[in-house]
Amino acid sequence: MKFTEMQYLRPNVDAMITLCKTAEEGIKTAPDAQTVLNIYRNLMKEQAHFYSMASLAYIRFTLNTKDEFYNTEKTFLDEQSPLLQGPAQAVDLALMESPFRKELEAELGTLLFKNLEISVRSFREELVPLMQEANKLESAYQELYASATVEWEGETIPLPMLGLYKESPDRAIRKKAFEKEGGFFDAHREELDTIFDKLVKNRNAQARLLGHENYLQLGYDRLGRNCYGYNELKAFRKQIAEDLVPVVTMTKEDQKKRIGVDEIHLYDHDFLFADGNALPQGTPDDILAAGKKMYDEMTPETAEFIDFMYENQLLDVLSKEGKAPGGYCSTIEDYKAPFIFSNFNGTADDVDVLTHEAGHAFAAFRAFKNDLPLYAQSPTMEACEVHSMSMEFLTQEFHHLFFGENTAKYEYVHAANALSFIPYGCMVDEFQHIMYENENLTPDERNRVWLDLEKKYRPHLHQEDLPFYGRGSGWQFKLHIYLHPLYYIDYCMAQAVAFRFWTLSLKDPADAWKRYLAFVDLGGTVTFEEAVRAAGIPLPYDEGSMGEVAKEIAAWLEAHKM
Repeated sequence: MKFTEMQYLRPNVDAMITLCKTAEEGIKTAPDAQTVLNIYRNLMKEQAHFYSMASLAYIRFTLNTKDEFYNTEKTFLDEQSPLLQGPAQAVDLALMESPFRKELEAELGTLLFKNLEISVRSFREELVPLMQEANKLESAYQELYASATVEWEGETIPLPMLGLYKESPDRAIRKKAFEKEGGFFDAHREELDTIFDKLVKNRNAQARLLGHENYLQLGYDRLGRNCYGYNELKAFRKQIAEDLVPVVTMTKEDQKKRIGVDEIHLYDHDFLFADGNALPQGTPDDILAAGKKMYDEMTPETAEFIDFMYENQLLDVLSKEGKAPGGYCSTIEDYKAPFIFSNFNGTADDVDVLTHEAGHAFAAFRAFKNDLPLYAQSPTMEACEVHSMSMEFLTQEFHHLFFGENTAKYEYVHAANALSFIPYGCMVDEFQHIMYENENLTPDERNRVWLDLEKKYRPHLHQEDLPFYGRGSGWQFKLHIYLHPLYYIDYCMAQAVAFRFWTLSLKDPADAWKRYLAFVDLGGTVTFEEAVRAAGIPLPYDEGSMGEVAKEIAAWLEAHKM
């Protein structure tokens, strides 16, 4: 069914609460395991419908944040959805405490019960008011960001459209674009500081109600992390700082020579060639058509996927006023449909969307096709990002459809930027850890922490001559810090695994695709560690792992210098 034909009806929260209570009682009094399974599966079906309506409301809100109807619906769901967590948790507890648990684990899998234990410990009814307040604060940030426009040469344009000018061959234009961007954030400085301060204290307050010192463990639990934690993340970031940052710094020395500058400023960071980075050829419609051709020809599995996406109009990628920033993939369970959302801006990022977000959508499509149950459709976040980041590289045979004679330039930039992203992502993660461990920092103190981390993870970068960024507030540009706490490190670990799939594909494309497809088709039936090990790939936080990655990618970059 086409996306525009999918019917939205406000979900009945009271009815879902009643259904959860009925399911809880039924599980507790069930005479056998089969009865419990029937009750649980029926509840999952109703939950899938609830999530479908919530997803439709969210997608349509982000498509046009000025749409009063869906703005109202999102506000309603932000306020009401937390009320479901208590009754849903009671069902989980009943399932975990069932006398038939051994039979249930044999049918549903032991990982479900491990994940339920994590979920159960991350919620209590007393949290609902704080969760509702956090939802409002997150929406306030998102609406502020979505409202962002700047004046550019007599025209008012949405903030994402600055992306094209931020990669201009003219250094003055690049700098001006960053100044315009920074000017918007500076104009809303107090509001941004206040929202974040309230979010940090709100999330820490939630954690303390559950007996934690701060939000960190609760944040891990809400991300469903079931095979690593604080120490593994710390070890991973240490490897990045010691083994990968020096390699990135070396690539930046090469970049300085190529573009003819003495120092790399923020507005030079992603500008790798003197005559400009590779831009996709043609109109947005041309790019979409090339994307369809790519997946049609890549493998039988991708052809089936992309036909479904295009036939049902499950992509909205053009930037326009009122549309929320960023990009994401969501799912609409009732229709077994992924949905890709983005903001094309005329840069290579447009192509990255068609590989990155399509990687997420492909994994969701495969989960639906393989009839994985709701609880096993999706793995934890870092494994989900392996789906998307690996797809960016595994599509390399078709990049010429977008870039023509500039394909080699695009692939060099893509690899170099992917490498330099990892330290940035670790910086975002360490910053958030420090924020939740020190909730009473002032705005200026928070900015100083960010500047110190810049020196640790991006010592080659200068930004003192820019508004907003120069005072250490650049972290406020990153949506994840406000909306998805502690999530960003998942991208870094996923990039490390994606690099492994890529280097395998350079030697044997068929074998790499076979391993990748098997990884994707595991869905959420195993942990991240188990999935990576099954693919025959070292874990990112294994000792020495990132040194190996850095060496391999540095060698590729050296061999493909232009």
